[in-house]
Amino acid sequence: MISPLLILFSSFFYHVALAGRTCPKPDDLPFAIVSPLKTSYEPGDQIVYTCQPGYVSHGNMRRFTCPFTGLWPINTLRCRPRVCPFAGILENGAVRYTSFEYPNTISFSCNAGFYLNGTNSAKCTEEGKWSPDLPVCAPMTCPLPPTPKFAELSAYKSLAGNRTLYGNRAVFKCLPHYAMFGNDTVTCTASGNWTELPECKEVKCPFPSRPDNGFVNYAAKEVLYYKDKATFGCHDTFVLDGPEEVECTKYGNWSAQPSCKASCKISVKKATVIYEGERVKIQEKFKNGMLHGQKVSFFCKNKEKKCSYTEDAQCIDGTFEIPKCFKEHSSLAFWKTDASDVKPC
Repeated sequence: MISPLLILFSSFFYHVALAGRTCPKPDDLPFAIVSPLKTSYEPGDQIVYTCQPGYVSHGNMRRFTCPFTGLWPINTLRCRPRVCPFAGILENGAVRYTSFEYPNTISFSCNAGFYLNGTNSAKCTEEGKWSPDLPVCAPMTCPLPPTPKFAELSAYKSLAGNRTLYGNRAVFKCLPHYAMFGNDTVTCTASGNWTELPECKEVKCPFPSRPDNGFVNYAAKEVLYYKDKATFGCHDTFVLDGPEEVECTKYGNWSAQPSCKASCKISVKKATVIYEGERVKIQEKFKNGMLHGQKVSFFCKNKEKKCSYTEDAQCIDGTFEIPKCFKEHSSLAFWKTDASDVKPC
């Protein structure tokens, strides 16, 4: 028979041994929660690991029981962040990000001429979704441009509500008698406004002056305005130097002031010259004189090389200078060779 005293002592030592085998506080796992969390656990006590919101578990064991050894089993559980879906490509814009994992944020921007219709950033939520919803890049538009005073809109491409897209243009023209200062074309900018508008101003010109030895014609009215025209002409033997028609410019003056230039008398009685690429007899071609601006080339001799060359002469408002190198032979000096018959140098 076992002694009662022996049973008492055995029971005491058994309880003392069990008292030394409690499990310590469990190891911390990143982004995980332990329940219940205590500083020590008795054998048989259970704990459960769960991942924090926004994280999902990877690994086998989540529930553990404190063993009699007082040592927790090796924990292979890992809590990893949720991954939000690929944000895609933002058409006409850009997406900036470092990661699509919770709780990262991505940002959005649009190209020039487009604006964000929606948020400029979104966050990956605990549920693995983007919040708020992803935006789109909408084209920038401009309202109908204001029409400058004394102008009218001549070209404009509009959308609904008379708005137009970024980059589109509007063209203005001024009313009659008004001149435009600035660019007649304005452009819808990336900021949703228009480039600088032109200005239309009334412009008057003085009556054009009649040139000496000539005449001028223009409309019979009290005032000559911008774009009005005048025509010039010259009397016989005079040539118009400048355009026949001139116009009143935006600066209140005429586009040109033509004048009448006198013709030239030819003092040479006999010479072969080049006129407009052909050989002609000057005394025949210009028997009535040479008009202002007309040009001929005289033949001259190079006595040393026994060859010929040409020099130009032009009628300038009644003045015609014969090249000094040209020698006119008398009709009696039939034995002398004309420079035009000598081989060219």
